[in-house]
Amino acid sequence: MADLARWRDLRRLARGYRGRILGAAALSLFGTLLALTQPLLARIAVDGAAAGRLPWPVIGALAALFTAQASALALARYVQAHTGETMTRDLRRTVTGHLLRVRLPVLEQGRTGDLIARACGDTAAVKTLIAQSLGTGVAGLIGLIAAAALLAWLDPWLLAAVVVLFGGSFGALLAVVRRVRIASRGAQAAEGALLSDLERALGGIRVVRACRAERTEAARLDSSARRAYLANLRMAGMVALSGPANDLAVSGAFLAVLLVGASRVSAGAMTLGELVGFTLAMTYLAAPVYEIFQAVSAVQQGTGALQRINEVLALPVERDRPVAVARVRGVPHRPAPLLEFRDVWFGYDPGRPVLRGIDFTVPSRGQIALVGPSGAGKSTIFALAERFYDPDRGTVFLNGRDARHTPYAQHRATVGLVEQDCPLLAGTLRENLLYGAGQVEDTELRRVLTMTGLTRIVAALPNGLDTPVGERGRRFSGGQRQRIAIARCLLSRPSLILLDEPTAHLDPESERALTATLRQVSAVCALMVIAHRFSTVRSADHILVIDSGVVTASGTHAELSRSDPYYRSFSDQNPSMVRATPSRLP
Repeated sequence: MADLARWRDLRRLARGYRGRILGAAALSLFGTLLALTQPLLARIAVDGAAAGRLPWPVIGALAALFTAQASALALARYVQAHTGETMTRDLRRTVTGHLLRVRLPVLEQGRTGDLIARACGDTAAVKTLIAQSLGTGVAGLIGLIAAAALLAWLDPWLLAAVVVLFGGSFGALLAVVRRVRIASRGAQAAEGALLSDLERALGGIRVVRACRAERTEAARLDSSARRAYLANLRMAGMVALSGPANDLAVSGAFLAVLLVGASRVSAGAMTLGELVGFTLAMTYLAAPVYEIFQAVSAVQQGTGALQRINEVLALPVERDRPVAVARVRGVPHRPAPLLEFRDVWFGYDPGRPVLRGIDFTVPSRGQIALVGPSGAGKSTIFALAERFYDPDRGTVFLNGRDARHTPYAQHRATVGLVEQDCPLLAGTLRENLLYGAGQVEDTELRRVLTMTGLTRIVAALPNGLDTPVGERGRRFSGGQRQRIAIARCLLSRPSLILLDEPTAHLDPESERALTATLRQVSAVCALMVIAHRFSTVRSADHILVIDSGVVTASGTHAELSRSDPYYRSFSDQNPSMVRATPSRLP
């Protein structure tokens, strides 16, 4: 059943390339048939030379056959290579496109390096399997049958000796290739683990250096490299066994043909030309046998890689549901809130909820702050609001509609997110600012740069907006990365912006400037801010206190200072805090 499933996967994968694979196989087969014609002409030429005359027309025909054979095989190899590269490009496009749409709960359980190895290394192994091995394997099988028929026509007794020797060799080869697939999958898994460990070390290189853990990481990488080395060595050893077995069969068959053939020539049972023709035809028998073995070996290696790729393609992706038209229940003639959490329950692990019946609404204007201890569920609320996850129970509404029935792209165009660590992507500052924003006028770009306090920073850069940001934006400080992330979000023009502690990396002067900016932004769209500093809290129009996954209190700063013990304690730890401005929420 497993073998049938593998062949089914191979047929499905080769579906779009059958014409090219068959074309390469046809060219390869044509070259084989041209080669098999040569022994017949060689027999005539040798018998003629033995009789004292050189058949020049036959020699000329042989030269033409050699040239045509070389041309056909060269063209076959080019078609195979072209097909292989095209298939690799398309397969990588499919795998990477799928990975970019895999649901975050699933993606976060995997190792990035292993997924990269599957998208790059494993697709190259499948390229060899589909484009090269299947085509040459089919041609080799047909060539083997044709060569055997020619040898049987030339001398069946000599063919019997060849079959005995090649049969033993072929049986040994089959015993080897059965083990190649298991060894190949182990080697590919070890390569993926090595790449994951290297990505882990380089991704946290500052932590590694600061903790003086270079030796620890070097030992970990050395261990992974050794496992990959041993796995590849096992596979190489199994593949290497095939070469001597095939060479031994060819050498033994060649010697047996010469000995038996010489006896038959001396006995008058065959001519010298027939012996030469049979010997030449027998040498062409080795190539199809080798091609068949290569095809079987590549199938065993490639199916291991194909299985790993299929595991990636089987990962669930984000799929848009049909758009719902039913609106949220509410007061007639009153617009629905921009965002609403209604009795939302959610847990990263089944049976361990992080959010427990969360209820709140976000209007289309104004600033809402989320406060509470670490681990209370504030970041999880943001993850659900951005639809990185869907609730286990309850409903998240966007503009009065169940968010699960809103297309992902439309939802995330409405709800923007600025994370606390503010990751920047490799490229220029301009590319990062305009990432996902579409067409932006220069005047709008300059306005946002001014609003976020980036104008002087950009002016100080050697190439202005076209300056590379460095790996993960490390050219900039934490506060500068935060401003860039906020500017990027503003340029996308969302209706709601989620800010995860936007003042965490800012100095007091920049913090005051950003607070003023947030007040401006909240006049035209909604802001929802996770706040641990009261400079952010006191500028909010409404405050939600989150603890143990529930909203324990809500209101303005003045209201919560009177009614909520946790918030009052929180406020007492910040004596410099001033009274909040009156709420502008409806």
